Amino acid sequence: MGKKIPLRQCVGCGEMKSKKEMMRVLKTADNEIVLDVTGKKNGRGAYLCVSGDCLKKARKNKGLERSLKINIPEAIYDNLEKEFQENEAE
Repeated sequence: MGKKIPLRQCVGCGEMKSKKEMMRVLKTADNEIVLDVTGKKNGRGAYLCVSGDCLKKARKNKGLERSLKINIPEAIYDNLEKEFQENEAE
């Protein structure tokens, strides 16, 4: 049997995918919301597919807010969208 691949659920579309296929959004100890590209930072994380659509869905259904147990201001969503577009372009 091969090595088990850790799956994570996208808080936007609800699909299960491997960690490598997803972006991690992180709530730090200072209650900051950041994009964790390495997936190794400390803090509470929520996963999103690497597509702007899932970020929009998560924004609409408050999936990120539920996962991270914090209210997320619009400005932070706007920042995340910018960072997502930069990562999608790579």
